[in-house]
Amino acid sequence: QQNELNSFLWTIKRDPPSYFFGTIHVPYTRVWDSIPENSKKAFQQSHIVYFELDLTDPYTISALTSCQLLPQGENLQDVLPRDIYSRLKRHLEYVKLMMPSWMTPDQRGKGLYADYLFNAIAGNWERKRPVWVMLMVNSLTEVDIKSRGVPVLDLYLAQEAERLRKQTGAVEKVEEQCHPLNGLNFSQV
Repeated sequence: QQNELNSFLWTIKRDPPSYFFGTIHVPYTRVWDSIPENSKKAFQQSHIVYFELDLTDPYTISALTSCQLLPQGENLQDVLPRDIYSRLKRHLEYVKLMMPSWMTPDQRGKGLYADYLFNAIAGNWERKRPVWVMLMVNSLTEVDIKSRGVPVLDLYLAQEAERLRKQTGAVEKVEEQCHPLNGLNFSQV
C-alpha cells in the first residue's frame, strides 16, 4: 500500500512545520508512483521550497558544466592511461552507433536526434575530468537514453514549484558539489 511506504520525508516540528525530503537523481517517472501521498501533500501545501541546487538557474547549469572541465590546455588523453583512454574512446563510439536504436519513437516524435542527444551528453568529453567522464559513462545506457527528455525528480519538483508560484531556493552552491568530486585522485575515481 502506498500509504505504508517509506516516504523519505522527515518533519521538522515547528509552527508551521518544515519538511525534509530525500530525492534521487533519476527521471521522475521512474519513482513518482512510489512517492507516498504524504510527501506529495507536504510539497503541495508548502509555500517555500529549497532544493540541493537551483537546476532552473542558467548560471547553475553553466557553472556545473565549467567545473567538469580539466584545466586549460589539458585533455583526458593527457591524464588517463593509454589503455583506459582507448577503451573509453571505443565504448563511446559504440554508444554513438547504438544510440539511434536506443531512442524511443516518442523521443523522435519530439524532434530528438541521436547525434544531438549524444553530443548533449558526451560532447566535449575529452576535456572533462575523469570523475565526470565516469558519471557520464554510467548514464550512457539504453535505459537512461530511453528516459532522456524526462526531468530528474529534483528538476521536476523545481519546475512544479515554479509553476505553482512557490518561493524557491537552493541549500548548496555548485562549488560545494564540484570541489569534492574534483578533489578525488585518479585511483579513487
